[in-house]
Amino acid sequence: MPGYAPPLDDHNFALNHVASLERVSKLNGYQHADPATVTTILEEAGRFFSEVVAPLNRVGDEEGSTLDDQGNVHAPEGFDDAYRKMVEAGWPAAHLPPEWGGGGLPYTVGVVIQEMFKTANMAFSLCGMLTQGTVEALIAHGTDELRATYLEKLVTAEWAGTMNLTEPEAGSDVGALRTRAVRHDDGSYRLFGTKIFITWGDQDLTDNIVHMVLARTEGAPPGTRGISMFLVPKYLVGPDGALRERNDYRIVSIEHKLGIHASPTCVISFGDSGDGAVGYLVGDELEGMRNMFTMMNVARIAVGMEGLALSERAYQHALGYAHERIQGKPIGSSSPDSVAIVEHPDVRRMLMTMRANTEAMRCLLYYTAQMGDLSLHAETDGEREVASDRLALLTPIVKAWMTDLGVEMTSLGIQVHGGMGYIEETGAAQFFRDARIAPIYEGTNGIQAIDLVLRKLPMESGAVVESLLTEMAEVLRPMSEYPDLAGFANRLGEALQGLAETSAHLGARLAAGAIDDALAGATPYLTQFGTVVGGWLMALSALAAKGTPAEFTADFLDQKVVTARFYGEHLLGRASGLIPDITAGNGLLEAADL
Repeated sequence: MPGYAPPLDDHNFALNHVASLERVSKLNGYQHADPATVTTILEEAGRFFSEVVAPLNRVGDEEGSTLDDQGNVHAPEGFDDAYRKMVEAGWPAAHLPPEWGGGGLPYTVGVVIQEMFKTANMAFSLCGMLTQGTVEALIAHGTDELRATYLEKLVTAEWAGTMNLTEPEAGSDVGALRTRAVRHDDGSYRLFGTKIFITWGDQDLTDNIVHMVLARTEGAPPGTRGISMFLVPKYLVGPDGALRERNDYRIVSIEHKLGIHASPTCVISFGDSGDGAVGYLVGDELEGMRNMFTMMNVARIAVGMEGLALSERAYQHALGYAHERIQGKPIGSSSPDSVAIVEHPDVRRMLMTMRANTEAMRCLLYYTAQMGDLSLHAETDGEREVASDRLALLTPIVKAWMTDLGVEMTSLGIQVHGGMGYIEETGAAQFFRDARIAPIYEGTNGIQAIDLVLRKLPMESGAVVESLLTEMAEVLRPMSEYPDLAGFANRLGEALQGLAETSAHLGARLAAGAIDDALAGATPYLTQFGTVVGGWLMALSALAAKGTPAEFTADFLDQKVVTARFYGEHLLGRASGLIPDITAGNGLLEAADL
């Protein structure tokens, strides 16, 4: 399988000229993250993930994680050494708080490093994804004692974290969970129940694992109102920080999955011996669902990143093959020689579709991360509030639009390979198989669409969406100064008008109480929203390239404009095609005999 070459120029261009790293680096506490320093950091990160982590991608897929007779999970060969080197280098902690052993970089930079990790080896990267959510949950909701005991080891990734929500009888309906938490005399709890689909629920890479578990306390009301959050360690930790006895739970099995074979997806039985697994309340009782969203929102952006990462890897793979595979002659050519398939227009169309969508996703990810940094560190309350609202609005779009595209782009990667793409030895199929879980992870994409329509669209009586639409429209004037961007500008203007109309339509349906009509159009609306935001950000990319930033070559900048124009002139029009689906309502869906 060909290797992974981090596209450092693409990273730096989007980071500096779309997400405005310079603005972020001026925020209090981030002055050390100036663009020149960050460029050096990313070069070293790219070297590490391409040389140390990427070669394990195929190994992990073929070998997978395994469960032994004693209930211990073992990662594939080479993962332990790579994990140790990664922790020693500090990459998992790069953007986490320095007071707990982190590197203190902005989140905007952290997502670039995470993108490299996921592109190099998605299944491996999942081990650290939920650790970062565990850190955020403890910082936001944990007691001083829990923070002192667990945070530093989690931040440095010496210990790992997981998220335990789903149960056999409660999939996406978390409120139906049955796991019990019984209060103990010392203030701790004892947990009893079974959790399924626990990503990296066990492994032999870290000395301890910290499970964040949703459960019901005695007498709790039904539904999500009765849920609390608990920290349940694999090994109990003494007052001196030393590891003690194994907690009372066992790994029942690991799932046999379509993809991400290296990532052990575990079934965990808590309180298996009858004594109960020792757990510690995180936050107050009955606030578990609200507190878990601290983890889930971090994870949703990280999962959206997987759509981008696998699209990038599939694109690199397909592009290399297209240059190597000699087949066919151009139509009308008098030459007797066949050419590389990259010369054929339809193959070029597929490759450009992959490249343009990948760049649009990257711009959206970095821009959204910038909103995360501004929401916490901007100078004024007003700036922080605007950024926080923008972050909330974009999170379901990052998660759903990008992961849907990840499946589509990795499928295109197989198509570029033709019949060889369907052969496992070629390597293209793994990216598609790995990508397919992402639209399901952390709340299925249908749930993200429901969140967008029911919660995000009505924020501030629609003002949050309206503010973004107004800002996006401001790009049209500077685009008009460049004749080669005229077609793109026209398409973007039409797409923005269409998004404004569907936003108003769905808002009106909600106001009228026609909830099912609104929800029937929720998924195509999210796709429309993501496509249009992608168009806006690609327009900003084209304008930035027109400004000829000195750190990039003329050829690189010319290609940025070509790619942006392809998105605007070839892909953006799909957004308007979704309008009938968004506004059709629920009538035919309800009439269908299913």
